[in-house]
Amino acid sequence: MPSIVGNIKILSIDHGSIVQIGDAVQLAPESTSKTFAGGGSFNTGDFPVTNNAISNTNTNDNDVADSTQSTVGNKGVV
Repeated sequence: MPSIVGNIKILSIDHGSIVQIGDAVQLAPESTSKTFAGGGSFNTGDFPVTNNAISNTNTNDNDVADSTQSTVGNKGVV
């Protein structure tokens, strides 16, 4: 299905990042990670406004192995 893409603003791309513009059949990340963040984190835009009175993030992780997505066999195209 064709798509029309408007304005794009990419601030940074790092190793292991995926940039998708338009339709995609399959995306194959080369790495995974676990991120802990509190309320108001990961805001995007030019002028974000976040009002948090009290925020607490529980970062206790008692798992021996996390069940994150496997990346075996995902190799980037150079």
